[in-house]
Amino acid sequence: MNALEKVKVTVDGTTVEVFAGTTILNAAKQAGIEIPTLCYHPDLDTKAMCRLCLVEVEGARTLQAACSQPVTDGMVIRTSTPKVREARRVNMELLLSNHPQDCLNCIRNQQCELQRLAEKMGIRSQRFERTEKFAKDPDCSTVSIVRDHSKCILCRRCVAVCHQVQGVGAIYPIHRGMETQIAPAGDCELGDVSCVLCGQCIQVCPVGALSEVDDTAKVWAALANPDLHVIVQTAPAVRVAIGEEMGLPAGSKVTGKMVAALRRLGFDKVFDTDFAADLTIIEEGNELLYRMKNHGVLPMITSCSPGWIKYCEHFYPELLDHLSTCKSPQQMFGALAKTYYAQKAGIDPEKVFVVSIMPCTAKKFECQRPELQNHGLPDVDVVLTTRELGRMFREAGIDFKALADEAFDEPLGISTGAGVIFGATGGVMEAALRTVYEVVTSKELPRLDLEEVRGLEGVKEAAVDMDGTTVKVAVAHGLANARHLMEKVKNGTADYQFIEIMCCPGGCIGGGGQPFPTNTETRTARMRAIYEEDQGMAIRKSHENPAVKRLYEEYLGEPLGEKSHHLLHTHYTMRKKH
Repeated sequence: MNALEKVKVTVDGTTVEVFAGTTILNAAKQAGIEIPTLCYHPDLDTKAMCRLCLVEVEGARTLQAACSQPVTDGMVIRTSTPKVREARRVNMELLLSNHPQDCLNCIRNQQCELQRLAEKMGIRSQRFERTEKFAKDPDCSTVSIVRDHSKCILCRRCVAVCHQVQGVGAIYPIHRGMETQIAPAGDCELGDVSCVLCGQCIQVCPVGALSEVDDTAKVWAALANPDLHVIVQTAPAVRVAIGEEMGLPAGSKVTGKMVAALRRLGFDKVFDTDFAADLTIIEEGNELLYRMKNHGVLPMITSCSPGWIKYCEHFYPELLDHLSTCKSPQQMFGALAKTYYAQKAGIDPEKVFVVSIMPCTAKKFECQRPELQNHGLPDVDVVLTTRELGRMFREAGIDFKALADEAFDEPLGISTGAGVIFGATGGVMEAALRTVYEVVTSKELPRLDLEEVRGLEGVKEAAVDMDGTTVKVAVAHGLANARHLMEKVKNGTADYQFIEIMCCPGGCIGGGGQPFPTNTETRTARMRAIYEEDQGMAIRKSHENPAVKRLYEEYLGEPLGEKSHHLLHTHYTMRKKH
C-alpha cells in the first residue's frame, strides 16, 4: 500500500483516518488516547523493549506493541481491556522489581518517566520479590556525567542516540540475559573511552540512570563566602529554556526574569555570555579573513562547542588545524572576567569566582581543561546546566513567574542579536557572516536574516557573495551529521571556506543540560524564541556592540593581537580513539 494512502482504524470505539504505515501508538494519539511507553522516543528508532504499550488487536492471537506495529485498513484496536491492563501491570512490576525504590534520593524524582507511569497505572504494591540488580558503584569517572547502573531499565535509548544521532558509539548492551547492562565496551568506565560528554544520553534516559554531575553545592558555597566576588554568565540557549524548569511552556522568553532570579540567589554581578559571543565573532571573523588572505588552513571550523571539539580530538586528530583557535564564548568571558573586569572593578582576580549557566554537560569538562587558564587561575570556576539552575531556583523558593524583568549588569552584559542566535544551529555562521560581510565590503548586509543556515536540517549549505568574492559555508548539528562534513574535509572534497559544527541536535538549544523533555517539538519552540529575541534587539551585529568596541580600545588593542592571542585563543589535544 502506498504510504500516502489513508486507512481507517478504530481505537476504543473511535474511528480515525491515518496514513498507511502509521503505528498504532500514533493512531491512538489521533484518537485522543495516550498509550504508555518507556523505551519509545519520538526522535529515535523504535526498539519495542519495554512492552508497556501492549494493545489488543481484533483477530490477532497475541497482544501487539503499539510503538512498532503499523495499522492496517479496518483494524480494530482496544487499549484498555482487562487483558491489556494486566499485561502492562505485570511488565511494569517486573521493571520495578529490580529498580531501586529510593525515589527521594534520585535526581529524577518527579521527573522520572518510570515513576510517572507507575503512578498513572495505579501501582501501589508489587507481587514480585525485590532483587538487587548490580552491586557496582555508580560510574563517576568524568566531570560531566554520572552513570548509575542500578537504575538502568535497559530501554536502549542512550545506545540509540549515542550511535545513530551522535555517531560516537561510546556505550553498548554488554553481557546477556539477566546479566545485560549498558556500558562502554569491555565494561570500561566513561572516562576510559571516547565519550565526548555531550549528555544526549541523559536527555533520552527515562530514569535516573544517567545524569549530569551536580555542582550546585559548589555554587551555594561560593555564594556564602564573603571573601569571593561571585559573578555569573548565562548562555543564549538558557534564556529560552529555563522557563520550562519553572513551569512555563517550551520556548518562553524569560531573560529578564532569569536575571532577576539570579540576583536573588546572591550573585554579585549577572552578566551575559552573549557579550563574549559577540567578541568571538570579531576574533573568529578576523581569523577567517586572515586564513583566506594568507593561504591558511581552510575550511576553518568553529570551536564554540566543547563536545564537538572533544569529538574532533578523538576521531579526527589529523584535522585539528582546521579548527578556529578561538576559545568558546564561555571561556573568553571567564578570561576577561579575571583580567579586564577585575582590573576595572579593582578586585583581586583570585577573588573573582566565575559561574557559567550552560545548556551543556560538556562545558563542565571544558572549564577544567588545563589549557583554559591564565596564571594558574581557571577561566571559569564552575559550570551549571540549565537543569541545575532550575533546582537552585526551586530550592531558594523563588516565585519565578511573579518576578519583574531586570537587565544584565554592564559592561559584560551588553550584547547584540548576533550573540543571541549562537544558541541555535546556524547561529554562529549567521552572526559571523553579518560581520565578515561588512568588514570585507564596507557595505551593509542586504538582509540580516540568513534563512539558508537556519532550521533543523542536519547539514545546510550556503554561498554568500561579498562584492565578487563568493564565500561557501556549511552548517552541521549532531555529530553524525558532522562526520559527513569531516569526511569531505578529510578526502579534500569540502568546497567550503567556513564550517559551523554544533555537537547537539538543534545546537545549544538541544544541549545535554537542557530541561526534560528535549525533543524536536521543544527544540523548535526554543529555536523560534531565539530568533524572536534577535529580532527584538536594538543592535543585531557583533561588530556594533559598544562594550566590545570599548574592550578593544581600553584593553585588547586589536583583533588577533598579542593580548587577544594570549587571553582569547587556545590549542587542542590529539586524543586516542578507544
